[in-house]
Amino acid sequence: MNKILMSIFTICAFTTCIGQSFKVSEKINIPGNQGWDYLAVDEVNQHLFVSHGIEVNVIDLKTNKLITTIPDTKGVHGIAIANDLNKAFISNGKDNSVSIINLTTYGLIEKIDIPGENPDAILYDAFSKKVFTYNGKSNDATVLDAITNKVIKTILLGGKPEFSVTNTKGLIYVNIEDKNEIKTIDTKKLEVTATCSIAPGDEPSGLAIDLETNRLFSVCSNNLMVVVNALNGKIIKTLPIGEGCDGVAFNPKNKLIFSSNGEGTITVLKEKNASNFSVLETIKTQKGARTIALDKATNRMYLATANFGEKPSSTTENPHPRGSIIPNSFVILVIDAK
Repeated sequence: MNKILMSIFTICAFTTCIGQSFKVSEKINIPGNQGWDYLAVDEVNQHLFVSHGIEVNVIDLKTNKLITTIPDTKGVHGIAIANDLNKAFISNGKDNSVSIINLTTYGLIEKIDIPGENPDAILYDAFSKKVFTYNGKSNDATVLDAITNKVIKTILLGGKPEFSVTNTKGLIYVNIEDKNEIKTIDTKKLEVTATCSIAPGDEPSGLAIDLETNRLFSVCSNNLMVVVNALNGKIIKTLPIGEGCDGVAFNPKNKLIFSSNGEGTITVLKEKNASNFSVLETIKTQKGARTIALDKATNRMYLATANFGEKPSSTTENPHPRGSIIPNSFVILVIDAK
């Protein structure tokens, strides 16, 4: 009997230790029937920026209401927030440009044409005061001076870049999707200084970092998250995640990692220490919710998705077709602890 009670106590204690469960607590409806990509949280002003076709929707996170829309962002992919400069930098994939927006007025400061083709993910590095756009068609990164808004360099990457993170001390890490690599960029030299393979991870997209343990979390299309030592490029562990992942977020407060999976789930993983990781649970979300943004000020997470019609048959030209978006179904999912 004592052994049974002890086992129950151990299980309960372990459950408490590993954290809370999560749920979709609210859905924020947004007008428009176009596609989407990344979301970004302005934690200082408590606003959420959402890529949405040819515009960016801005939501007040105190009320969960749409407060404004930023136009003329054709093929928008990403938004990088620079609170210290009161700017947002938006990558416009269809016209090879970056829109620079005032965070107070949402007005256009300047629109910059860049030499890179199809700017996708975008990163602001406060340490160097530089912006990096990752260009999917030209396989390079365009670097802008975030103060002067001028293009200062192109960095060749030798493959298709995806998401990127900074160590806040002068190094940038970026996934290279078609090479199954992570490349390290020195923000002073503005060149690639290291390349590491993340095989067996395939087609990495989302990337997050634990600045304390120097661990990178790269999520891949073959349902794996690869944990990498950022200091030497060595793989620490691979863990299973859901299908169709395109984003990942790390919460340093509770050491939880969240993989957003297009199948309609979030895989929650725990970093127990620098070498010990495990899968905790699966959160049900909604099909298509493949990118994620974490508000570290409130611990809430946000994902964009919509309802879809019937998926057409695969063809040689379009091997991975998607069903068309059902009108007026675009929504932001709010994820909270239960």
